[in-house]
Amino acid sequence: MSEEMKPIFIAGPCVIESQDCLDAVAQELVRLNAQYGLEIIFKASFDKANRTSISSYRGPGMEKGLQMLADIKARYGLQLLTDIHEAYQAAPVSEVVDVLQIPAFLCRQTDLLVAAARTGKRINIKKAQFLSGADMQYPVQKVLESGGKEVWLTERGNSFGYNNLVVDFRNIPDMLRIVPRVIMDCTHSVQRPGAAGGKTGGNREFVPAMALAAKAFGATGYFFETHPDPERALSDGPNMLYLKDLEQVVASLL
Repeated sequence: MSEEMKPIFIAGPCVIESQDCLDAVAQELVRLNAQYGLEIIFKASFDKANRTSISSYRGPGMEKGLQMLADIKARYGLQLLTDIHEAYQAAPVSEVVDVLQIPAFLCRQTDLLVAAARTGKRINIKKAQFLSGADMQYPVQKVLESGGKEVWLTERGNSFGYNNLVVDFRNIPDMLRIVPRVIMDCTHSVQRPGAAGGKTGGNREFVPAMALAAKAFGATGYFFETHPDPERALSDGPNMLYLKDLEQVVASLL
């Protein structure tokens, strides 16, 4: 595999909760980067705009969240990824992060894709739960024709209702025909959407197998939400990896 196509890793807590949580995860990513010669990109959301319930925690908001992410970059030298939900967010967020992420539910939102493309940043588009891998050629086309230079696609399963997701791993080679970088979201793909009494459940025990299956199908990157104490996390706890278990999963993919 060429140097530029070495597997990339994206990891971090689902949502920005506290500085202590961000620091704990960042310190572990720095250690793993040094130990394995990696470039793990730090991920955390400043706003979770698609929570199941209106009473669920969303995050600190864009202004405070971007400052906290900028502090992580300054202290630890990590690359950053975060998601945007509205077109006006693209420009200010791009001043802080290295990769803009388009959420799965919004991957066909033309104005959002165009605004992200115009920043010149790398863009990671998560495949919608209602689209096939081949369908992702159209969001990619919107970005490229709007000036975007580098686009990644991320597989995260498909929904047929009934509080579950199904992963068709054939989506990975299908999307590799569209872009050279396809990432497996190993933690969101084990979600049980809305299945935990007004919030999302999940089965983190399947995360390592999801990652290895994706590798077999040719994935060139892996996405893990991770937290020091997922049982106390404010978002996506049931499907997030314990931070202490991240190294074992990463090492299995190298």
